[in-house]
Amino acid sequence: MDVTNIVGRFAINGSLRDRHANTTGHINTTIMVHTSAGSSYVLQRINTAVFPHPAELMENIRLVTTHIASKVAGLPDASRRHLSIIPTKDGRLFHQEPDGSSWRMYSFIDQVDNYDMVADEEIAYRFGRAVGLFQSQMRDFDGSRLFITIPHFHDMAWRYVQLDAAVKSDQFDRVKEVRPELAYLEENRKRGCAIWDLWQAGRLPTRVTHNDTKVNNVLFGKNGLSCMIDLDTVMPGTILFDTGDMIRTATITAAEDAPDATQVHCSISRFQALLEGYAEAATFLTEAEASLLAESGRAITQIMAVRFLTDYLDGDRYYATSRPRQNLDRARTQLAFMRSMDAQREDIPHISSLAQRRSSV
Repeated sequence: MDVTNIVGRFAINGSLRDRHANTTGHINTTIMVHTSAGSSYVLQRINTAVFPHPAELMENIRLVTTHIASKVAGLPDASRRHLSIIPTKDGRLFHQEPDGSSWRMYSFIDQVDNYDMVADEEIAYRFGRAVGLFQSQMRDFDGSRLFITIPHFHDMAWRYVQLDAAVKSDQFDRVKEVRPELAYLEENRKRGCAIWDLWQAGRLPTRVTHNDTKVNNVLFGKNGLSCMIDLDTVMPGTILFDTGDMIRTATITAAEDAPDATQVHCSISRFQALLEGYAEAATFLTEAEASLLAESGRAITQIMAVRFLTDYLDGDRYYATSRPRQNLDRARTQLAFMRSMDAQREDIPHISSLAQRRSSV
């Protein structure tokens, strides 16, 4: 991999001075680039095993970032409020090497914070507001213009089909390790499909959704500044896909891959702060959407448990791992979180604060 040559394909300020890898992501290879002109950029190799159509992927990102840029134009630090694609020198959205690898570049956004976990109520509030703001910004965008980058991404029934196939093949002889996890997921199969089924039936509006609203996919700045990143899975969907991952990420008390699932709980105080921040920005929800906010957290947690367990049984082919059994730990963490939500069902905040804010707007 000739990084110098690849960097040279993009319309950047200066030439490559130094670089270093960023290893936090699960899917794409990320390299931080610094140039002789003092500029910094984010270079990424697109994982074409996951996203086999990079031209469609990048067109989605161009449409979304351009739309958000129009919304924040004139605001302080406007350039830090949205991703900016750096085109190639011949005006393309990405560069393709002779070996078929596809590369893209963004401007590096400085003077912002990024978190792997939500550590307290203040960050939960800011995170909720950031997700609500992104959704609000995309509210008037025609989602039919977007390509479907991953079909059936949050289709619970389809994810179970994949799990069933992994169990049946058991090519790595791992099913015997996970029979309790499989039994619990089977008990919850029908409930987990409810939100997808309601959306498919037209009982929930179709909106533009990020589909990967983890807290580490938000950059936070001063004075309420926020920027959603990692837009690879932006597609049409129900807003509950986003609220679900927001809740899953913000209210869990342990790392996603914690090896000790007994440390995993749902923080009710963070849940409340999260909804308060979200309610401040997301004033457009229908009653049907608002009524399913809490359930969306459990549903997306369940789908992630299914996906992590499937990947473990398939030999860890999708999610990057740095140690053995990491995907199994990820799956068990999700299951423990589901159980914690169920145990605290009466204490989980719902939408009273959201409804009050909406009625006062």
